[in-house]
Order: sequence, then C-alpha cells, then structure tokens
Amino acid sequence: MGLLRIMMPAKFQLLAVLAFGVAMLFIENQIQKLEESRAKLERTIARHEVAEVEQRHSEDAGWDLSPLAEKDDMVIIYNRVPKTASTSFTNIAYDLCGKNRFHVLHINTTKNNPVMSLQDQVRFVRNVSSWREMKPGFYHGHVAYLDFSKYGAKGRPMYINVVRDPIERLVSYYYFLRFGDDYRPGLRRRKQGDRKTFDECVSSGGSDCAPEKLWLQIPFFCGHHSECWNAGSRWALEQAKANLVNEYLLVGVTEELEDFIMMLEAALPRFFRGATELYRTGKKSHLRKTTEKKPPTKETIAKLQQSDIWKIENEFYEFALEQFQFVRAHAVREKDGELYVLAQSFFYEKIYPKGN
Repeated sequence: MGLLRIMMPAKFQLLAVLAFGVAMLFIENQIQKLEESRAKLERTIARHEVAEVEQRHSEDAGWDLSPLAEKDDMVIIYNRVPKTASTSFTNIAYDLCGKNRFHVLHINTTKNNPVMSLQDQVRFVRNVSSWREMKPGFYHGHVAYLDFSKYGAKGRPMYINVVRDPIERLVSYYYFLRFGDDYRPGLRRRKQGDRKTFDECVSSGGSDCAPEKLWLQIPFFCGHHSECWNAGSRWALEQAKANLVNEYLLVGVTEELEDFIMMLEAALPRFFRGATELYRTGKKSHLRKTTEKKPPTKETIAKLQQSDIWKIENEFYEFALEQFQFVRAHAVREKDGELYVLAQSFFYEKIYPKGN
C-alpha cells in the first residue's frame, strides 16, 4: 500500500482522498437518515400501542368507562439509571397499566442521550403537564432529572428511581455491551466480539472500565446543569443528594427491589396495586439478566476504589441506601420472616367546629 502511494501521482492521491471523504459524508448522512426513520417509526408504534390500549379499555364492558376525574391527573416519572434492574421494574408497570387504568410512555432520546436540548426540555414539560389523554401517566426513560418548576409548570410530577452499587452497575453494563442479555438475545451489541474481561480491562487501563465510567448515577439525579456531568464534582454530589431528598417520592436500591415495589404499592395503589404479587410470581420478575458476566477480583475492586470518582459516587449510593432504609423502617415490619406494610398510624381528633 505504501509503494502504491509513492507510485501514484499527487493529483490522483488528492482525488482519492476527496473521494474517500465524500464517501464517508455519504455514509454518515445515510446513518443519520436511518436514525431519524427509526425514531419516527418508534413514535408511530408508540401512538399505535396507546390507541390499542384505549381500544381494549372501551371493549371491556366490566370496567367503569366514565371520564377520568379532574383530580386524577397524577404523573410519575421514572428517569431510570441504566443497569439497575430498571427493565424488570418497568415491565411490572406495563403489566399493570391495563388493569389499573393508567398509561405507560417510554421516553426515547436520540442515541440514548440523557441530556435534553433546551427546546426539548420545554416541549417535554409542556407535553407531560398538558397531555390530558395520557393521565394518569407513568413516564420512563434514561433521562436526567428535570425540575418542572423551572419552566412554570402548574403541576409537578412525582419522581421515583432505583440506584445500585457503582462498581456492580459498571460491571453489569460492561458485559451487557459485549454479550447482551436474555431479554433480546438476538440483538447485536455495540462491543460484541470483544471478549476481554472486566479485570483485564481495568488491568490494562481500558476506557470502557475507567473510573470516569462510574460517573452516572449522580448526574442522573443532579440534572441538566453542566457541572452535573463533570466527573468527580462535589457540587454535583450535593445537588444530587438534595434532589433525592426533596424531589423524589422514593428511591430504591437494586439489591432490595422487592421492598421498593412493596412500598410503592402501599403509597400509590392507583398505579401499583398488585405489583408486589406480580413481582413475586410473574414471569417478568427477574427479566433481563446479562448473558455472560464474570465477577471482578478483589484486586480490581480495590484499584477502582482508589479513584476519587468512585469515592464520590459511592458516597451518593450509601446516602441513597441509608435514606431508603430509613423510609422502609417506618413503612414495613417483619413477621415470621415476611415483610408486611404498616396500616395507617395517624388519625384526626378535636375537629372544630363540631357538627350539630
């Protein structure tokens, strides 16, 4: 090839380079068109699925088909963090939406980018706030937290989420990109064919297992501020903590997903009535397991734990876990090895003025 370049006249070399550049631009343009077509197709399918659900509702004579009450405009947003058992949980919502009469909508962003453009942020807030036909609604997608009050929205959604041990989450994602899972086993993944183990990646300083890849759960809770996405930012950590406590109804942990579902059912039966039993007995309870995954060695874990990024991400995870366990301690009790939800423990007295 080098000899061929020497023998080729300069103008032919230039033409060859130009031709290659034009070909690459053409290919990129075709890829962009395919992505746009895919997005349009997914939107069309989503609209069709919504219409299909509504049609099934109208055909079921046993249901109350009266219009939704004005107050029944609840919206839940599950801005799911990748590889935290989010698919397992989301499929419970899909299974329950027909019976409990609410809508489930998947937020699908281009190239799975969790940060929306400013114009899309405004559009999304307006959609969620004013789309009466989709209320009550359960929205889910890999999207960073969005503060609705910033855009003047009258009603605010309730946020929920699930977090996972940072290293376990990264290991799961690393192998998922290479081997996929049992949910869609035939789908070709981005890193398919790369059989390097996570240990080998860390040992060789690979980019797919770098400490920067741990920086994900904090940004998802921190939001759309630029500082949220600066790996290792202490400001982002504090913002994520504040949002978790003040803006989220409940944040669970992957390791205790059943407890998370039980507490949601107790707090929001309008959406989650029957969720606990479905999780325990349903076929989709433990959906989406990574096909091939090798646990990291102690040496690999120790090396990652030396990173300041891990220390901050882990601090956030421990904070979320402590908060979840605090909420759970005041919501459920254990008896004979089984958890059960506490009954209402408050009541009203001394109500004045007294009736006749």
